[in-house]
Amino acid sequence: MGFYTKNAMRLFGQTADATSPYFIDLKSNLKRARIKMSVQEYMSVAILTSLLVFIMELPLLSFIIAILIQSWMFAFISSFTLSTFLIIIFFLAFINYPRVIIKERGKRLENTLPFASIYLSTLFGSRLPLQKVFNIFSKHSKYGEITEEINAITNDIEVFGLDANTSLERAVERSASKNFKELLWGMLSINRSGGDMATYLKEKSKGLMEEYRRKMYEFSHQLTIYIEVYLTAVIMGAIFFSILTSIMSGLTGIGEDTIFLQFVLIFLFLPAISAVFIILIRSAAPSGE
Repeated sequence: MGFYTKNAMRLFGQTADATSPYFIDLKSNLKRARIKMSVQEYMSVAILTSLLVFIMELPLLSFIIAILIQSWMFAFISSFTLSTFLIIIFFLAFINYPRVIIKERGKRLENTLPFASIYLSTLFGSRLPLQKVFNIFSKHSKYGEITEEINAITNDIEVFGLDANTSLERAVERSASKNFKELLWGMLSINRSGGDMATYLKEKSKGLMEEYRRKMYEFSHQLTIYIEVYLTAVIMGAIFFSILTSIMSGLTGIGEDTIFLQFVLIFLFLPAISAVFIILIRSAAPSGE
């Protein structure tokens, strides 16, 4: 436990205990997000951080509002109300931050799952026991989050002495991907019943690969639309606006305003809108890149 967390626990540990029942999913979210903090610790840090942000933003907002309206009393009341509202939003965002991590981890798991399942089916085709297959996979595969998940299962078996079925159950509880959970549940059922793991994984990998192809096909169509909108509305619109303002400035003789508008368009608007398109494409990409 770090210095900041210790002080947060000392100041707001009891408050965190009293408020934690209102956030029933926080414990599982922290576990799935791999945040190594208890609910009480995380809640205490959230409360202390929110309080510090409130203390910093209250005088700053008061000063800014007072300059604008020339009334310190009204500025203080307004900034206090606004700061309270912003801190509530900040606190809720802090509490929901593990969900963001889970979503990102789930996306990375989904993207590599089809290929990892093919590798697993190949390993199980050699008729090795489940523990040995997971050991080989965790040491020699490079599938990011899935390799880490399998490595955690291997650690549960080899370090903590759990049996394979219990380790799979624990992996299902902490997994951030729905499809990976289904894969693990299927492996757990096959392992309990003594079925053919290689056949199951082979069929499962076919379905996952088909779903991955479908996502790539949909993304290619979305990317085509993004490119068309960007080229026609943004690039061609900027060129047309620059030409039009240049012609108008020649007719009216207003040159400085035209240069300023063109400067804003080229050096501020275009980079900003390009950044927005990049974010949209990255969020829509199945690979998360």
